[in-house]
Amino acid sequence: MPSFIGAIDNGTTSSRFLIFDENGNLVIGHQLEYRQIFPHPGWVEQDPMDILGSVFTCIEGALRKFELQGNDVKDLRGIGITNQRETAVVWDRTTGRPLHNAIVWSDTRTQDVVTRLCETSEKGVDALKDICGLPLTTYFSAVKLRWLLEHSSEVKEAHDNGNMMFGTVDSWLIYNLTGGKEGGVHVTDVTNASRTMLMDIKTLKWSEECLKFFGVNADILPEIKPSSTHFGKIQHPTLDRLQDVPITGCLGDQHAALVGQHCFQVGEAKNTYGTGCFMLFNTGTKITPSNNGLLTTVGYQFEGEPAAYALEGSIAAAGSAVKWLRDNLGVIRTAEEINDLAAHVDSNGGVVFVTAFSGLFAPYWKPDVRGSIVGISQHTTKHHLARATLEATCFQTRAILDAMNADSGLPLKTLRVDGGLSNSDTCMQLQANILGLEVARPLMRESTALGAATAAGVHLGVGIWKGGFKAFAERAHKAKEVLEIFNPKINDEERAKEYELWQMAIDATMQFKPKRNESWES
Repeated sequence: MPSFIGAIDNGTTSSRFLIFDENGNLVIGHQLEYRQIFPHPGWVEQDPMDILGSVFTCIEGALRKFELQGNDVKDLRGIGITNQRETAVVWDRTTGRPLHNAIVWSDTRTQDVVTRLCETSEKGVDALKDICGLPLTTYFSAVKLRWLLEHSSEVKEAHDNGNMMFGTVDSWLIYNLTGGKEGGVHVTDVTNASRTMLMDIKTLKWSEECLKFFGVNADILPEIKPSSTHFGKIQHPTLDRLQDVPITGCLGDQHAALVGQHCFQVGEAKNTYGTGCFMLFNTGTKITPSNNGLLTTVGYQFEGEPAAYALEGSIAAAGSAVKWLRDNLGVIRTAEEINDLAAHVDSNGGVVFVTAFSGLFAPYWKPDVRGSIVGISQHTTKHHLARATLEATCFQTRAILDAMNADSGLPLKTLRVDGGLSNSDTCMQLQANILGLEVARPLMRESTALGAATAAGVHLGVGIWKGGFKAFAERAHKAKEVLEIFNPKINDEERAKEYELWQMAIDATMQFKPKRNESWES
């Protein structure tokens, strides 16, 4: 009988449910965007019930298409979950209902909290870095949780009386899928836990020191498990056809892409161009601290195996900058149009776009910086702006790669890419030019969902991919994967001039830090 694996993929702006066959081929999927809430400049929220509802709709939509193809839902052996990572969700233990809107990973309202916390430690921004591998910044979940405890009396009361549950989106989804208030499981995996600032990356357990630092009670936290293990069975009346199907995989989205791209060897790296852009570099079982503005994180962990670690560089705005051109400026009607628009010109015409909508992430870590477009002249057209938008992600990727080469001592030769923006041939050619490296794009680009499906499928209880993780990784290493290759088309001198222009724009942008003006919010 045929066997299939399902993957729930909750992204920043949409949810998807995809089904893969036993050869890792995508069979069918369903996608749905959900509401984004922007109460104030820099604030980004989501209704956890919207997230959950979108997942249910996608599952039902994909299963309907799956059956129309002549397949049987009973052949779905297991489900993996991948999710936007640092988004913080809090809910009531008794009712199972959210206590507040989820605060999204890109939200910057916590800058004052970060500043205050930095002042409490002699190490400042690196107060907990030796424990959790992360700097103090608005990016991570624990800072958002601290803000909620300080600004929501309902959240504070539930926390103090032991009636609150906290988690990233994976925990919220698994809790509801496995029964919610009627016995739902409260769990997470090591990759998502490593993004909270509350987990010790050496022991893979919640850190008492980190909990004390943020003033968080341990009883609100989920149990930490490997990325590929048995998380629970689906027990929800809305999903009657999936009752008792096991959830056996769970990874944060960027870690799932690392697995989906089969970056199992030390020194292999992938870059995912989604709402943001995220590069992960596999350092194996070695924890590599960064001295150049990168994050040390858990890459993945399969049951019975030691954790694999990674260096990560994060860019806050990639696909979201394209969406801004479409929705805010009306320069394009669809995201796909940016490829042809940018290809219409041979250069950016001196225009540089620093897309710091939520500040600058790695390796700069300047959350208070605003975006800027510099170098505009009467010669500037929408084509130059489109090209500069794509180049913004490519230049920031270059800055991250330089930092990774310095930290790891293993210069990268090939960058594997995936995510929506990687579909743009123009963007990928620009990336190859700016890096001076080969950029490799797989023909099957659903790397994030495939990673979640892989984690679920290699679990021995599911047994789609025999032999567990080690056997799967060995087969993947030997496989002749079909890749599209983009090679650099400019010389080192041209590359250096372009990057120098970007660095000048970064320097200018960092000087512009206006104080908050209430009139801007109207």
